[in-house]
Amino acid sequence: MDCLPQSSMKSCASARDTIAFESGPWRDSTRDLNSAGQPLVHATNFMSDKFFVDTNMLVYAHDRAAGVKHKRARSLIESLWDSGGGVLSTQVLQELCVNLRRKTARPLSLEQTRRLLQDYLSWDIVINTADSVIEALANEHRYNILFWDALIIQAAGTSGATVVYSEDLADGQTDGPLRVVNPLNRSSSG
Repeated sequence: MDCLPQSSMKSCASARDTIAFESGPWRDSTRDLNSAGQPLVHATNFMSDKFFVDTNMLVYAHDRAAGVKHKRARSLIESLWDSGGGVLSTQVLQELCVNLRRKTARPLSLEQTRRLLQDYLSWDIVINTADSVIEALANEHRYNILFWDALIIQAAGTSGATVVYSEDLADGQTDGPLRVVNPLNRSSSG
């Protein structure tokens, strides 16, 4: 598996506390329900559960102007910080960097973005390789989806995640043990 191991969450408090959210540390308001009142999807109760997060969830979590999407995504990300089960890929980190600096209502500075990305390095990170690209091409063909979405599915599968949180992929789509969940969708099962 091409993942970087998690490090201590304590080393990541500064950017989470000061950059994106209007109040206190993330962990102080962590809930097991999303803003729609639905429980977050957990396949089992083991600490080894992994949940892959697509870029859009992170962008919404850090963009206060996103309204209800911000609140729901923030709740999800807080829960993943608390559980230690969040997984990202190099693709997600790259897309997050660009989106937070150019496509949000209040773009982050280079230094704020660097600190925030540094925080996320404590999560499991899937490193996309040349083989990842080849596998993503097969996913693109199999599911008739965009290449970038196919690369997300590939990275999530590589990580051993059981859930991919995404707004872009089809809610409920499965690939073996992997299931797509849109936590922004009120009708999303969970």
